[in-house]
Amino acid sequence: MKVVREPYGFVHADTSRLKEVYGGPTGQVFVECMRIRPETGESKTAILFSHPVGGGSFLPLVTALAAAGRHVIYCNPRYRGNDTALIMEKCVLDLGACIADLKKRFGYEKVVLGGWSGGGSLSLFYQDQAEHPTITETPAGDPVDIRGARLQPADAVLLLAAHISRSVTMTEWLDPSILDEDKPFERDRELNIYDPQNPNQPPYSDAFVRRFREAQIARNRRITARVKATLADLKAKGDPDAERPFCVYGTMCDVRWTDPMQDPSDRRPGTCYLGEPKIANDGPVGLGRFTTLRSWLSQWSYDESRANGIVNAGHISVPVFVINNTADLACTPSHAQRLYDAVASKDKSIVQIEGADHYYIEKPELLPKAVAAVSAWLDAHGF
Repeated sequence: MKVVREPYGFVHADTSRLKEVYGGPTGQVFVECMRIRPETGESKTAILFSHPVGGGSFLPLVTALAAAGRHVIYCNPRYRGNDTALIMEKCVLDLGACIADLKKRFGYEKVVLGGWSGGGSLSLFYQDQAEHPTITETPAGDPVDIRGARLQPADAVLLLAAHISRSVTMTEWLDPSILDEDKPFERDRELNIYDPQNPNQPPYSDAFVRRFREAQIARNRRITARVKATLADLKAKGDPDAERPFCVYGTMCDVRWTDPMQDPSDRRPGTCYLGEPKIANDGPVGLGRFTTLRSWLSQWSYDESRANGIVNAGHISVPVFVINNTADLACTPSHAQRLYDAVASKDKSIVQIEGADHYYIEKPELLPKAVAAVSAWLDAHGF
C-alpha cells in the first residue's frame, strides 16, 4: 500500500523563563511533526510515536504500520536531534500539545502512543501524568506546570523494543571504573571490562556482576550529588538561572555486551547498537556524552528523573502491548519483561519477535511479524 508523508508543525505556549533550545521567540515552542498514512482510507485512530530527541519518522516500523493501513503521527519534541539540555517534563508538554493539535487538525478520536525504544518510557511518563497530573516543577526546582496543562490521556500504549528509561539505561551502561569525573581516563582496572588485564573476565561471577552494578549506581549518584552542589552554589551566589554544561565519559559499558550469559538473548556478543562498545564508551555519540546540570537531573539521574518506565507503568490504566525483539542490541529482554510486569493495567500483552534486531534492519523479513502482531492487537481493541 502506497504511503503518503505529510510534514506539518504547530506552535504552543511555553511559560518557562529558561530556554534550552536554539531559535524562536521566548514564550513559544515550535513542534515539528509528520503524518504518515496510506494513500487511501480514513481512520479515527492515530498511532502517535515520539522520542525525547525525535527523528524517527522514517523508522522501518513506523513506515510499515502506515503501509499496513494505519494512520501514524511522528512528533519531534523541541529537542529534536539534541538532548544536551533536554528536560523530560517539557517533552511531556510537547507530546500533550501534539495530541490536542492532531485531534483538532485531523479529527482523530482515539490516540495510541507508539513507544518505540526511548519513546517507551516517554509514553509511560506522559500517560502517568495525563491520568494523575502532579508535577509543577523539574527535579532542579524550575517551574513546569504539567499539573495545570490539562493533558489528554491516550487510549492505549504500545511498548515496541522499548527500554525502561533514559536514567536506568544510562546507569546500566555507565562505566563504573571511572572513579573521578575530573580524571575520566584513570580507571579502576578491576572494574574496567575493556581492559584485557582485568582479572574479572567473562563469564563473570555473580559477585563481580553485583559489584559492577553497585559501582554503576554509585557513580551515577556521585554525578547527581555534584550537579546538585553546583546548582546550590550558583543559587547561593545570586544566579539561580545559571546553567553549566559538562561532559560524561564512559557511557557504553555493560557486562551484557561482553558476556552473553548476562540477560541472555539472540543478540551478538561483543557489540552494541552503536557498534563496538569499547569505542562507543567514550565516543562522541555515546549516550549522555554532553549534558547540563538541569538536564542530568531530569533525564539521566538514577534517583531524580521522574521518567522511569517501571514507576510510571505502575500508575496507568489503559491497555498496553509490549514487543520484545530477541536479538535487540539496545533494549535487552529484561527491559521488556520488567516493563510488562510493572504495568498496572489488567489489559496487557507481550509478544516475542524471535531473531529481530532493534531496527528490523538485519532481518527485514521479521518486520511484517511485528506489524501483524501490533495490527492484530489494535484490531482486537477496536483501534
